[in-house]
Amino acid sequence: MRSDAIKKGLERTPHRALLYATGLSKRDMGKPFIGVATSFTDLIPGHIGMRDLERYIERGICYGGGVPFFFGVPGICDGIAMGHLGMCYPLALREILADTIETVCNAHSLDGIVCLTNCDKITPGMLMGVARLNIPAIIVTAGPMISGRFRQKKLAFVHDTYEALARAKRGDISRKELECLELEACPGAGSCQGLYTANTMACLTETMGMSLPGCATGLAVSAKKRRIAQASGERIVELVKRGITPLDIINRKSLENAIVVDMALGGSSNTVLHLMAISHEAGIKLDLKTFDRISKGICHITNLEPSGEHFMEDLEYAGGIPAVLKRLKSKLNNAITLSGRRIFDIADKAEIFDEDVIRPIERAYHKQGGIAVLFGNLAPDGAVVKQSAVNPSMMKFTGRARVFNREEEAMQAILGGKIKKGDCLVIRYEGPSGGPGMREMLAPTAAIVGMGLDESVALITDGRFSGGTKGPCIGHISPEASKRGPIAVLKDRDIITIDIPNRRLDVRLTRSEIEKRFKGLKLVPPKITTGYLARYSKLVSSADKGAILS
Repeated sequence: MRSDAIKKGLERTPHRALLYATGLSKRDMGKPFIGVATSFTDLIPGHIGMRDLERYIERGICYGGGVPFFFGVPGICDGIAMGHLGMCYPLALREILADTIETVCNAHSLDGIVCLTNCDKITPGMLMGVARLNIPAIIVTAGPMISGRFRQKKLAFVHDTYEALARAKRGDISRKELECLELEACPGAGSCQGLYTANTMACLTETMGMSLPGCATGLAVSAKKRRIAQASGERIVELVKRGITPLDIINRKSLENAIVVDMALGGSSNTVLHLMAISHEAGIKLDLKTFDRISKGICHITNLEPSGEHFMEDLEYAGGIPAVLKRLKSKLNNAITLSGRRIFDIADKAEIFDEDVIRPIERAYHKQGGIAVLFGNLAPDGAVVKQSAVNPSMMKFTGRARVFNREEEAMQAILGGKIKKGDCLVIRYEGPSGGPGMREMLAPTAAIVGMGLDESVALITDGRFSGGTKGPCIGHISPEASKRGPIAVLKDRDIITIDIPNRRLDVRLTRSEIEKRFKGLKLVPPKITTGYLARYSKLVSSADKGAILS
């Protein structure tokens, strides 16, 4: 066993003494040492139920014949971090998580690891870590939150808080009703109820085969989730005994399966960054064109929040990811999963219980997948849009640029009624390096919807969007402004053209005009010059490369 390096031989007498100090017995020294990286915190609704799941993972490891060792990793709630300095940190957290998993597991020669995760950047960070480490590993996602209720209506986080505050600003709802919504929108533990980044990543993790079947949509605080946690604890010991590692599971075929499911579900655009970062750690080349190629050949078969009417609980009761795999079987690779079962076997044994939640291909909600990749003189290296969340009337749009160098400036303009029909908001210097941390623009996009402008106003940015975003919002523009991308030379009233069907993003300027503007360009100075984010800003790559550290 890998852990023999710290527990066998005469020269390891001091090491054993320290291990015995933790309460181990001599018998334990012959068992696999299993780390459990838990992101429990009281700060994140998606993680507050993890103490319960930790017990069941521990029980499973012990039943399987292993010795569990728990250690904590940091977590950030994207929703609480949104709209202020805090949003510079979640994407950068991926690297801290990957480094932490590598450091703890290698320093203590652990034989395997269970990663207990749930919310947005924590899941991909853990996947990056286990791919890099490549010791037996299994991911347990803590599950989606159930929907809220107000006057017999289902509530979801984004629609009934971010969008609701803009409706209150317009006078469409009362302050009293807004107070009721904020109390009821998030009724308890779990990741936000729609197909935002956390739940999208859970679905893709299961699809890749890195969590057990049923894990992604198994609801938080459910008995099913407890059973999956315990089964995961037992399974990790078996993986150690058989020597099955993440790079046996994460390969070109399983990553393409994840992209197929992502496109069919209409998942968060953040997954483009995350899958590229995971593939980088696995030594597999993945680029933007791969996402767009797969998207063009996959129908969008679900209609989940934030742009649709269904919730994660509806997907769970319709059959979960196994049912989605059944629907998409002809488009998938028959890859192996860490459960020991292949994708086709999981698909064949699944049942689809709701033909509207998981539609047949011939009745798909859209003929193409959820994400499109655009190129043009504004995005030479690419840009990303969640096209399944765009109204058909806005798939092609030409508008006047309204340029802002910070998200907060744009937000003030939206809520102040200064953005008008036909405007194209430009929010720049919010990229991986310039942000730094590539902040999510959920607050501005939700405010646009709440102000009734989502069918007449577009938004483009070198930042990114939450999985909760809907409307003609193009992010990940590369190169970013701080790296002298063309978005840096835009001025108010420039004419911007968005053509999603033809995958174009352009400004009505000639090449010579753009070059002339570059000659006189003075970049906005770095917003943060000290601490971790200053170091991150210097090392992070472009969004079209996955915003990885070089």
